[in-house]
Amino acid sequence: MAVTVKECLELQLLEVEMLLSMFPKKGEISLDEDAVPGLQRYLRNADGALPPQLQYSIAIDVGEAKVKVELQVLLPHMYPHVAPQLFARSDVLHRQQQLQLNTGLASYISSLDSGELCVFEAVQWVKDNSLPYLENSKMSSESASEAVVVKETLHRMWIYSHHIYRQELRKKIFDCAKKLNLTGFCLTGKPGVICVEGLRENCEEFWRVIRYPNWKHISCKHVENIETERSIDNLRLFHAFEDLQFQAHGDYGLRNDYHMDLGQFLEFLKKHQSGHIFQILFGVEGKLSD
Repeated sequence: MAVTVKECLELQLLEVEMLLSMFPKKGEISLDEDAVPGLQRYLRNADGALPPQLQYSIAIDVGEAKVKVELQVLLPHMYPHVAPQLFARSDVLHRQQQLQLNTGLASYISSLDSGELCVFEAVQWVKDNSLPYLENSKMSSESASEAVVVKETLHRMWIYSHHIYRQELRKKIFDCAKKLNLTGFCLTGKPGVICVEGLRENCEEFWRVIRYPNWKHISCKHVENIETERSIDNLRLFHAFEDLQFQAHGDYGLRNDYHMDLGQFLEFLKKHQSGHIFQILFGVEGKLSD
């Protein structure tokens, strides 16, 4: 007999309620406050629209030093009959070590029986298997500190979207940029453009988070890397993460129909030594009117 979405969501609700009871301290589980009530409302009336996919993160203490490893969880509607999307990250892990840790986690999850709840097993696996990666990271950091010259790389990403309107999406963009110490801007409207600059791993984490779970009609059009022996802050084109909004062309009435004044946007780019990006984003050379 085929398993229904409702049955899967009932299991997801049971699992997250169990995890909340196992990790009761503030900050141990980060979960949108409407996630569980939204699931409960749908299960009471399954004729309505499906709720958003359940996503949350769990802060896991690893080793005697209780180093924090965060397990990010995204559950497809048909989980546990479809594999969950899991990602473990820690501020003390380098990119390659983080990749190796997640490769091991994915291999472990794929070895479990299909149809079984497995987030707690993933938490336990991270708790039991992260220590070697953390120790390697500490050794790598100590070796790097002995080097005479330490080079840093500023990473800058130019991201294009068909449009950016929704308040909850904009809040996610700004919260993530602030958390990751990224500067740049978000151009609201149609089209939508985002620029982020900072450490490479932080930019890549931002790109992963804002697309997660699935933002259609968005692409990273261009990436810049600039290496320096000084602080990357000296290379930033922006001093904060700006909320960029320009006057729209015309008065279309409907919120989702207005187009941004790209002439004003081109002028903004040129003021920030980035006029060449206009053609990369839009495929045409930008010209300012006299």
